Amino acid sequence: MPEADVSKKEKNYQADVPQENHGFFLKGSGNYDWGMKNRLARVFNPKTGRTVMLAVDHGYFQGPTTGLERIDLNIVPLIPDCDALFCTRGVLRSMVPAGSTKPMVLRASGGPSILKELSDEQIAMDIEDAIRLNAAGIGIQVFIGGEYETRSVHNMTRLVDAGLRYGIPVMAVTAVGKDMVRDARYFQLACRICAELGAQIVKTYYVEEGFEEITASCPVPIVMAGGKKIAEIDALTMAYNAVQGGASGVDMGRNIFQSDTPVAMLTAIHKVVHENMKPQDALELFESLKRGE
Repeated sequence: MPEADVSKKEKNYQADVPQENHGFFLKGSGNYDWGMKNRLARVFNPKTGRTVMLAVDHGYFQGPTTGLERIDLNIVPLIPDCDALFCTRGVLRSMVPAGSTKPMVLRASGGPSILKELSDEQIAMDIEDAIRLNAAGIGIQVFIGGEYETRSVHNMTRLVDAGLRYGIPVMAVTAVGKDMVRDARYFQLACRICAELGAQIVKTYYVEEGFEEITASCPVPIVMAGGKKIAEIDALTMAYNAVQGGASGVDMGRNIFQSDTPVAMLTAIHKVVHENMKPQDALELFESLKRGE
């Protein structure tokens, strides 16, 4: 019978020792096919090994989110300043100019609205459509500890199998239900399960205590979810601490498109992620750009 991990011996994640990569710049990605690596190299900057993804997929379960009422006016102008866009196929087809060369990561799960049990999701996009849309990746929600945990994990593994057939990486998004504790122990569990079952990227939340152990114990790249809108200095600090703690970038939405000056905030986040700019310096850059200097 399986037993819970109840050892009293203190775990040793050796977070100060980087995981060795074989034949490719990105963590845990050395043995993928060329097409998979090429798509990952479009999403993640090969010079820094990091990414600033702009998440605008919120409408797939909560409709016209504040800041996303008009994708054409609010989001399309931001695309040149992000490394990749995380969106739905509906938004991609209807709003994103086909002349854009930015990589697109497509939301592939859905079903319930914000009015229902969110973990009751299904795969909501065929892999052939992702190919047709030239997707650089596909993303799916995984509800570890949720009511429909097993289904969501199975959804992910089916998508991973499809992605492997065609060289398209899968980003597993660790969902957190209303009654779940957002701590390092939970995210270690959720991220590791997603990686163990084949996800090439894991998106998860930042926690102040133990985040470096989350990234150290996950053998594939982790990108930090931005979460709800907070003050600019707090969002910049969170992004800085995440990448210093081992994250391979961020996938932020509301803290960018709900900012008073989204382009300035996206620029400041880019500096933090790719150039290790300190949060206070990034805030000063943001304020300067906001003033039009």
